[in-house]
Amino acid sequence: MTNLAHLLDRHRDTPEKILYRQHVDGAWRDFSAGAVMALAARWQQAFRAHGYEPGDRIALCLRNGVNWVAIDQAALGLGLVVVPLYADDNPENLAWCLSDSGARLLVLEHGRLLAPLARAMPVLPAIVCLQDTPPTPAISVSDWLPVSDKPFAVAELDENALATIVYTSGTTGRPKGVMLSHRNILSNVEASLEVVSLHRGDLLISVLPLSHMFERTCGYYVPLRAGVPVAYARAINLLADDLAILKPTVMIAVPRVFQRFLARIEQALATSPFKRGLFHLAVNLGWRRFQGRVGVVELALLRLLQPLVARPLLNRLGGAMRLAVVGGAPLELRVARTFIGLGLDMLQGYGLSEASPVVAGNRPGNNDPASVGTPLSGVEIRVNTTGELLVRSPSVMQGYWNNPPATAAVLSADGWLNTGDLVELHGGKITIKGRTKDVLILSNGEKVSPQDVEMAILDNPLFEQAMLVGEGRAYLILLAVSQETDEKNLLHHANARLKAFPRWVRVRRVVARQEPWTLEDGLLTPTLKVRRAEVAKKFGEEIENAYRNGIRTA
Repeated sequence: MTNLAHLLDRHRDTPEKILYRQHVDGAWRDFSAGAVMALAARWQQAFRAHGYEPGDRIALCLRNGVNWVAIDQAALGLGLVVVPLYADDNPENLAWCLSDSGARLLVLEHGRLLAPLARAMPVLPAIVCLQDTPPTPAISVSDWLPVSDKPFAVAELDENALATIVYTSGTTGRPKGVMLSHRNILSNVEASLEVVSLHRGDLLISVLPLSHMFERTCGYYVPLRAGVPVAYARAINLLADDLAILKPTVMIAVPRVFQRFLARIEQALATSPFKRGLFHLAVNLGWRRFQGRVGVVELALLRLLQPLVARPLLNRLGGAMRLAVVGGAPLELRVARTFIGLGLDMLQGYGLSEASPVVAGNRPGNNDPASVGTPLSGVEIRVNTTGELLVRSPSVMQGYWNNPPATAAVLSADGWLNTGDLVELHGGKITIKGRTKDVLILSNGEKVSPQDVEMAILDNPLFEQAMLVGEGRAYLILLAVSQETDEKNLLHHANARLKAFPRWVRVRRVVARQEPWTLEDGLLTPTLKVRRAEVAKKFGEEIENAYRNGIRTA
């Protein structure tokens, strides 16, 4: 298999097989392999008619759905290079990615982005819009797509042919275009399937944007390779309804999705000490069973609690969920402990776009939620003298598009990728401790990995979002989103989570607001990572005031 489009083509002999489920015109609709191939064949006919050739870049700025898959497969089948863009990204960022990649075509969901995009980008590529009658200069997809009776085609390519340019989410500086070949991604697909088995009868729900490499590989290419259908969630605010209707068995998600579910559970239990007590008892017993430390009496009690407590709560995930694969950001142990304790198999993995993306993962039956598991088959790892994880595998990128200096900074001549993540290895499992570039150096020279501290603090549900500051300062301040308004109380709870850290790793002031940091206000990336510089800038005055006013003790 040398072309990612073979993943769809392998279903040619079973055209009636259902591959996707999507909400269209007010109802859920199934899409067969034959229907997706027919749509992809029309896109290929349009690409040929408009003179697109192998190597040309085609940008997709679309919501998840069958159109995304069909266009991607069509382009890959002809040797075109797909540039996925976040539909919620700001116009300036989109313009940068389009210009840097030299995309000849942009496929948009709707025309609302056209005016702001034109202001940010003087010369636009050709634009096709999925909506009817879009504003000029876009053309509607109904006018652009021909009626084609030609079959879906898959060109035989060199395995190292470029398949996609994936732009990093850009927490600092301009996004960089990660160049991934067909071989890079296909090798990652096969290795990922060795870690997590998908079964006949499974239904995977797609929540993350397909422009996110985690979702694209694990939520699109992997199930397509396994022949498992995928249902596309309508929106994050409708996820609870979609889970109830679709009853998926597998979900690929970032931790934030489960944090929200847990917050709702805790909110519902807040007014009933009795129910809250039963919930904690069920979770604790379930967690002890997971650890292999449950006795006969405890097991009997757990069996009584499961239908009373665990099952109704897991029914909020649809009632059929057997597996949750979590990645893209650190998973709070509190969240993992809760859902595993309730009986859900939750596996944390680790990766980055530069590795197509999966590097490591926990396995069913060998799961340590405090770690990100062991490397995938074919993945070599080592730790350098500064504690950074280095990775070498067939899935490691070719480099950054149009950016040799950035490539040379992270990719050695013999293929070792410096991930920039600080790690520890315990029994072959990888534990992520933070990011090199995020390390804070206090005025006394002490170094702090903020991600590690933030994760510990976020293990307390009082804190919804958290970011540590203190570069060049005498002590640490915490920026937080919390509904609690008493700083003294916040300090007490934050530092209670830091007892395992060195004594100088303590928060001395808290700057808290109730409004969450969002993508819309520029404080989160499209992959929901905190833009540290932007958060620090937004709360710059409050930070300075907190330092001027000095240390406050809980």
